[in-house]
Amino acid sequence: MSHVPGSPAIPPRPEGADSEIIELPAPTAWPLVVALGVTLALGGLVTHVAVSVAGIALALIGAAGWWRDVLPAPGVERIALPAAGRAAPRVAPAPAAVETPGIGVAGHRTRVPVEVQPYSAGIVGGLVGGLAMAVLALAYGLIAERSLWYSINLLSAAAIPRLTQGTLADLRAFSLPALVIGTIVHGLLSMLAGLLYAVILPMLPRRHMLWGGVVAPLLWTGLVWAVIDIVNPILGARVDWPWFVASQMAFGLATGFVVARAHPLATMQTWSLAARAGVEASRPRPEGERDR
Repeated sequence: MSHVPGSPAIPPRPEGADSEIIELPAPTAWPLVVALGVTLALGGLVTHVAVSVAGIALALIGAAGWWRDVLPAPGVERIALPAAGRAAPRVAPAPAAVETPGIGVAGHRTRVPVEVQPYSAGIVGGLVGGLAMAVLALAYGLIAERSLWYSINLLSAAAIPRLTQGTLADLRAFSLPALVIGTIVHGLLSMLAGLLYAVILPMLPRRHMLWGGVVAPLLWTGLVWAVIDIVNPILGARVDWPWFVASQMAFGLATGFVVARAHPLATMQTWSLAARAGVEASRPRPEGERDR
């Protein structure tokens, strides 16, 4: 093999030496020079043309030097290895399979929540809670205002100017547009709140009925009280807050009960690596493992 100009001389292979010689490509810095040149050439597109010119020149110089390292004969470096008799013994593979640690065991990192409620439970729970809230709202209209439509008209007043400027008699009268708008708005808000329950409750401590039936309604009532004069002024002027809090708690208790009773789904951290990568299907966790 011919010697490449500029590279260190390759020592001849020793004859009869108690060792094995392998040949590896000789180390060279020209690839780094080419990479730097390409980087400068592209960087000049957003800086100055002189940077691109310098980068192209540097890349060409590096390419020429790299070419001389491999042609007409590649530069190599000989490495002497120990003889087979002095080599380290081959390590036999262990027949035992690797055991995957359980969630939160042996240093396995646990991300909360381990289980989540299905979104369908949140939607169903929101509709059930909305129905419970509607029953109390209708009861309030009949008891306090002697009108079955009073609460619905109050909810729809923000979208119907006639009810916003109307009298108490207008709020007590039946209105088909108010009934349709109020039903749609109430149903959508109930489903949205139910989805929030399904997402948030698994991340809270135990006693979900306390969080969903008492704490969340009180927080929601405080938020509504702070913005109601901006969103729906007529509703803010006529709302009965004790009845409002009672209806919110009815919603929270009903929705929290439905969401808490739903069958939880394990998060991806309980799956194997192959299942997370989509190579194989995830297996359902046994009941005994779910309760740990």
